[in-house]
Amino acid sequence: MQGLRVDITGIVQGVGFRPFVYNLATRLELKGWVKNTSAGVEIEVDGNHDTLDLFIQKLRDEAPALSSIDGFSASFRPANGFSSFDIRHSESVDGAFQPISPDVSICPDCLRELFDPNDRRYHYPFINCTNCGPRFTIIKDIPYDRPKTTMAGFPLCPDCEREYTDPTNRRFHAQPVACPVCGPKVWLIMESDSLLKASWRSRTP
Repeated sequence: MQGLRVDITGIVQGVGFRPFVYNLATRLELKGWVKNTSAGVEIEVDGNHDTLDLFIQKLRDEAPALSSIDGFSASFRPANGFSSFDIRHSESVDGAFQPISPDVSICPDCLRELFDPNDRRYHYPFINCTNCGPRFTIIKDIPYDRPKTTMAGFPLCPDCEREYTDPTNRRFHAQPVACPVCGPKVWLIMESDSLLKASWRSRTP
């Protein structure tokens, strides 16, 4: 058994990178952890040398479509004796910089759900997943985690919590995840013609 440390920089937060690493490590039966920092993504794993080499290759070749890797460093070290693979809490790094993904238009899966009368997000305007949705417009600070976004004031309902914590779900660790039960809402207030005219006149010279 051998240890491996990987540091990745670029657009690697808000694009499903940690879930990707989690599922890749689980598939290869590697133990260790992944976490976001203000500088990017850090990974440590234990495994045999050949599997770790394959892990490095797949990190590059199979990275999420919305990610963009600017820096990639990997170094072997003694095994740490990890017994599971975990997504650790994010850490701030003084003076570090982390580019944030722009908002991404709705993906085909969310679009299908949006117009499915049997889906619980039917016609929900803030539908999203790790493959689409807001990033830049909701972030307040890095690392990119829900408590540091404008979604912090919307606690997840049990159904959204279940999706957020399920490694097989495309909303696994999707920070803006929400639904009509627990997420933000939007509505239109119609005023009468007379009120609209009075309002317009009050603004004219």
